Amino acid sequence: MDHKELGNTGIHIPPIIFGTSALGNLYVALTENTKSDIIRECIRYVKKPVVFDCAGKYGAGLALEMLGKCLQKLHLQPDDVIISNKLGWMRTPLITPGPTFEKDVWKNLNHDVIQMISYEGIIKCWEQGNELLGGIFKPQMVSVHDPDEYVNQAKNDKERDRLFEDILGAYHALSDLKKQWKIKAIGIGAKNWRIIEKLSQYIDFDWVMFANSMTLFRHPKELTVFMSDLHNKGIAIINSAVFNAGFLVGGNYFDYQLVDRNHAENIPIFRWRESFFRLCEEYSITPSHACIRFGISHPAVTAVALNTSNPKHVRRNVEEVQNDVPVEFYRAMKKMGLIEVDYPFV
Repeated sequence: MDHKELGNTGIHIPPIIFGTSALGNLYVALTENTKSDIIRECIRYVKKPVVFDCAGKYGAGLALEMLGKCLQKLHLQPDDVIISNKLGWMRTPLITPGPTFEKDVWKNLNHDVIQMISYEGIIKCWEQGNELLGGIFKPQMVSVHDPDEYVNQAKNDKERDRLFEDILGAYHALSDLKKQWKIKAIGIGAKNWRIIEKLSQYIDFDWVMFANSMTLFRHPKELTVFMSDLHNKGIAIINSAVFNAGFLVGGNYFDYQLVDRNHAENIPIFRWRESFFRLCEEYSITPSHACIRFGISHPAVTAVALNTSNPKHVRRNVEEVQNDVPVEFYRAMKKMGLIEVDYPFV
């Protein structure tokens, strides 16, 4: 598994990055041993340095804590791993019956988080993230997390402009950290790719991460063209949430929202999945393999970020990143209208 340079940063990453939201109890609370087993399998099947993508939002900092603990428990050295930390959420005491962010998504948390996107706020999030990691391991890749959700809080255009200025201030902070050699690469992670498009006019990104945007289910032409533009500028792309938050492989969450097949508005996506599953069975392909290979099919994609709550799935994910899916399968999907006919890379 060959590593490729992340933009022009000197950082070299493999084609698979391991998401860590499961360490923060996404959907289910895992035992500490299971979390350690997940990290152990990641180290086992990918040549070092292994890349882990984390965020203060994941489990209100729990994922960062567990990642640091697991790496130390496995006797890893800082040079063995590359950590990406998406900043913008600050751990706070839990003073309500349950966390106030993304309700019903995170399980058994003992803390809450608040969004802090500004120059000072992002520095605080970076410092807290380093503390939660335990002090030995520090992120080389950093970004502002969910800037799309931040600006969407605005009640009018004037407030939206103010919030956008906060985001620019946050990136000014990251630029200063890079100039001080405290970090190596600046990026962005967002569910709405349009905010990445807009911010790329102001920020010199080393890398960008799309979530839920470039998937087998959803891959608009405007996005694929934008991805090519980023690639031509030397900006690396990491594709994440290629299962649309698990739905495309049989989960109950679509784009991080619990969906009920009995609701009329959800019928189209369930019908799409049923047709997709039948075709996968016909070609003896797992749904995850089809999603992963499509997720890295665009030549602009440097790596795909995959998350699992099951240690046994790590090896499968690595193998599915490396192994091709027959072109006939994707041709059949186009014929059935399951993917865009004019998508040129499969």
